[in-house]
Amino acid sequence: MSVESVSRTQLRVRGYHLDGYGHVNNARYLEFMEEGRWAFFDEHPALMKELHAAGRAFVVVNLNIDYRAAAVQGDDLVVMTGIIDVGDRSAVCHHQIRQKDGRLVAQADLTFVLLDVQANKASPIDGNVRETLDALNVDKSVFAD
Repeated sequence: MSVESVSRTQLRVRGYHLDGYGHVNNARYLEFMEEGRWAFFDEHPALMKELHAAGRAFVVVNLNIDYRAAAVQGDDLVVMTGIIDVGDRSAVCHHQIRQKDGRLVAQADLTFVLLDVQANKASPIDGNVRETLDALNVDKSVFAD
């Protein structure tokens, strides 16, 4: 368990991210977090290798998001992503979006299961996939202010 298991992705808020009030549209934060997950997978290729070898796919089943502050055009944001819990049949990925100065903009806990691609149903988290996820697991406190 280490801070290196948390990915950090930077992005700039563009005009097309905004709603009619000049703030980032709430749905765009989900896209920002998805960008963070892709970066997480890019930074941890062993996880993707194990998922493919096991015939498993990462499938989102629940997302709880907490919006804390508005972001506006030109803001530079940092999306932090990490695995904070691994259970027998599901796991939790935590996201935080912060301004470059550290101000918390949004955070979310995303629950996922591993889909057995061939059987088209959720599968247990076990074997090499489990070991790889466990090695990436961090305490949620690493995201604290």
